[in-house]
Amino acid sequence: MQNGAFDPIELPAAVWDQDETREILKNRDIAGLFRIARKYGASQVRIGTATGLGQPRVNKILNGGGCIKELAVIERVANGLRLPDHARMLLGLAPLAGTPQAYEEDDEHEDQARELAELLDSTATIDPTTVMILRTDTNNLRLLDRRLGGVAIADKMRAQISQIQRAHRHAVRPAMRAELAHLLAETASLAGWQAINALTLKDAWLHYEQARAAAYEAEDPAVLAYVSGEQAYVLMELGRPAEAMKLLQHVHAQHHTRVPARLRTWLSAAEAEAAAVLGDEATCRRALDQAVSLLPDGDADPDTPYLSINTHHLARWRGNCLVRFGDPATAEDLRSALAGMDGTYNRAESGVRCDLAHALLAAGDPEAAQPHIQRAQQLATMTGSRRQRRRINELAKAVNRGPGC
Repeated sequence: MQNGAFDPIELPAAVWDQDETREILKNRDIAGLFRIARKYGASQVRIGTATGLGQPRVNKILNGGGCIKELAVIERVANGLRLPDHARMLLGLAPLAGTPQAYEEDDEHEDQARELAELLDSTATIDPTTVMILRTDTNNLRLLDRRLGGVAIADKMRAQISQIQRAHRHAVRPAMRAELAHLLAETASLAGWQAINALTLKDAWLHYEQARAAAYEAEDPAVLAYVSGEQAYVLMELGRPAEAMKLLQHVHAQHHTRVPARLRTWLSAAEAEAAAVLGDEATCRRALDQAVSLLPDGDADPDTPYLSINTHHLARWRGNCLVRFGDPATAEDLRSALAGMDGTYNRAESGVRCDLAHALLAAGDPEAAQPHIQRAQQLATMTGSRRQRRRINELAKAVNRGPGC
């Protein structure tokens, strides 16, 4: 039994069938009813709140100093103590069943049933063509994100996720529900990556948790491995690279035999990045070599539209990792990656230019680094990437400190 002053009073059903209680009801002994409520743990304050009489008047009635005869007040007492219909009738009141209040509750139940039926009917019209249109919309948002960044398409992303969620939540047919779950996982994962770049890391984590849950329902090991691997980047941004490394190694070990080679390439490269952040050069190089050995031909696979990685992307990734160890070949790797970019990955280009500026600064050539920093700043501003702007500010400070600092 709850004891809060505003909690409803719930008395055992058997109380109302006891001979003593029946006599109290027949005599309209309100003090007797209050004593029953007190016996089962209701305080005077709680009784006063439930009946609308207030604690002082309840206290007065319990102490024999008040008599209630007004039918409206007796009705309030019956409602406050939640008397069942047979007890109300002994008290001289009409039963609730068949009253306007009962009809209103029935109407509410009918409204809810009708609303659910309408929602289920609306999702029954979703067919493979509808899912294909929704998937095309997500792919278009992915392309816009690469060019413009997440800030520019934030409203469209929210609307897309909401639309897919609504369809998925009320889908009945198992095959269609699985398709929508798969699409929800992809779309929520994209929202998670946008949140990482905006440095709204709690939002990113929640997006990835939604994506993981949807991927489990879709029973797709590839999309599950991908969203789990991306979640490691939240940990890296939080300054927890060791946990990120363990997560990536677990994902790779658990899924490597069931996912495409391009995704295994991506997981190896992500593991190399976590190792680089940890300062573990041997593990980093080993993971990079594994990524190269796994990389298939082409830029992408139709079964994994959320994943784009080719030799130029891998060169960028290699440069991003090895620049931390002062590798003299890093600058050339990054120039190669930059030359291979087609102008549609603006946020990624900003990252490459940051890495190249870093490599040039490490080589003692701040003058050559400066234009890359400036261009990276322009691209980061265009795409709204706070993550890249943070890196650029650090590089700009290093340029201002000069060599040897």
